[in-house]
Amino acid sequence: QFCKSFENGIGKELHEQLVALDKQNKHTSYISGPWFDMYLSARDSVVLNFNPFMAFNPDPKSEYNDQLTRATNMTVSAIRFLKTLRAGLLEPEVFHLNPAKSDTITFKRLIRFVPSSLSWYVAYLVNAYPLDMSQYFRLFNSTRLPKPSRDELFTDDKARHLLVLRKGNFYIFDVLDQDGNIVSPSEIQAHLKYILSDSSPAPEFPLAYLTSENRDIWAELRQKLMSSGNEESLRKVDSAVFCLCLDDFPIKDLVHLSHNMLHGDGTNRWFDKSFNLIIAKDGSTAIHFEHSWGDGVAVLRFFNVVFKDSTQTPAVTPQSQPATTDSTVTVQKLNFELTDALKTGITAAKEKFDATMKTLTIDCVQFQRGGKEFLKKQKLSPDAVAQLAFQMAFLRQYGQTVATYESCSTAAFKHGRTETIRPASVYTKRCSEAFVREPSRHSAGELQQMMVECSKYHGQLTKEAAMGQGFDRHLFALRHLAAAKGIILPELYLDPAYGQINHNVLSTSTLSSPAVNHGGFAPVVSDGFGVGYAVHDNWIGCNVSSYPGRNARGFLQCVEKALEDVFDALEGKSIKS
Repeated sequence: QFCKSFENGIGKELHEQLVALDKQNKHTSYISGPWFDMYLSARDSVVLNFNPFMAFNPDPKSEYNDQLTRATNMTVSAIRFLKTLRAGLLEPEVFHLNPAKSDTITFKRLIRFVPSSLSWYVAYLVNAYPLDMSQYFRLFNSTRLPKPSRDELFTDDKARHLLVLRKGNFYIFDVLDQDGNIVSPSEIQAHLKYILSDSSPAPEFPLAYLTSENRDIWAELRQKLMSSGNEESLRKVDSAVFCLCLDDFPIKDLVHLSHNMLHGDGTNRWFDKSFNLIIAKDGSTAIHFEHSWGDGVAVLRFFNVVFKDSTQTPAVTPQSQPATTDSTVTVQKLNFELTDALKTGITAAKEKFDATMKTLTIDCVQFQRGGKEFLKKQKLSPDAVAQLAFQMAFLRQYGQTVATYESCSTAAFKHGRTETIRPASVYTKRCSEAFVREPSRHSAGELQQMMVECSKYHGQLTKEAAMGQGFDRHLFALRHLAAAKGIILPELYLDPAYGQINHNVLSTSTLSSPAVNHGGFAPVVSDGFGVGYAVHDNWIGCNVSSYPGRNARGFLQCVEKALEDVFDALEGKSIKS
């Protein structure tokens, strides 16, 4: 009844207004403004609630994983990317539906001579879809600034310095000269070596904790920081090209890696920066990014280029000698004047941070029996199989089906962000119940048939989401419009069913790339799981986080069992209950 009256009444009116608004604003998409609002108006800490991480694979040449060598090479490669981007020479991001035709040298040469007003049309003819790259400029010199009730994104592309954090101390030095050229790699190496050998103790009141606070509290404390004579130093932090975090310990295992790159101990990250490039003592490296300015696709492109460039054309070798330069003059250590109120604020932020991090569990698994290659031979979508395994696992562990979220990029549209794929369907429910509750009642052939249906439907949902045909963002925008117009919230949005479908117990996201070793994020609800996963050619990786209400380890064991069952069924074996 609510749906019907929404569809024919207030929903219809709001939709007409949304379409009219969209027509008036040809320069952007209908979701861009509301989505920025959603992120920037949220008052929760950005740590765990919003910021994810992606960890790089080690450099294939093991001696290049030395902390100083890798930090220098990664920094130089990041600046090379920045320069290419700003020169307008970065190859466009294109989604190739038929790569044999469009992902070729010939096509690339041809398309160069087509005027830009027509080039997209020519690309469409060969099933190539140029993707929106409007988020990229926020990668550099950018920070999310805390403000009362709604934060602001700040970018200063004139700044030429890098921010380096080590032991909670802040250092800056220029990585671009006055003409915009990259400072020589041997000089960058010398400055980083100087920072790594600085024996200054960690500060008694590490400022970085403040970036993990509730946004309104942090906004108030930031005002106090500014009025206590720290305006210049904060400006340097906010405008820095990016933040490089050098950690003084090696990474023990994948779980330690996840905890360290997702949150760490709170002293050696500036969580508001568009991204932190984190490098541990053993060279383990990751990008931790703030989510309001952009989505995984923009970060992944940067990530892939930096990995490829730093490993294939490294700026320095382990044998390289740092430049003989006086780093004591060039490297500036930032000092902050802290009043008693600020010290109290930092102590409170630390206590809150430590207490919250204690509640987070992370676990991961690498399923080695097969991956993309095997599943594609079976004519199944690898992503659909992974998602089916999560449904089977949750059913086995908790005996029910819950709201499930998978993010999908809508960068095929100008200023597109993301859309939701809803992987829990009647098909996955039927298939999960067959596998988990009554495997002996079904032949391997019947189970295979059910999996084909799941795969087909999941493929359809994915295509719909990518082409802007999902329902989540549309309903979100209508709701946002109603609130902006001061209209009383339609009943549809107050219904428990709407609440339940947006209480995503299973929040999932996948990014696969040869450069990515691992990635993850926290659950989006207190009784949920945060599931980061990747289906590689011959194995499947899965990283799961949970709070005390749920058991990440138990869920992963059920995911492994689900994948074993799926592979057994595909090989024609009977399923053990």
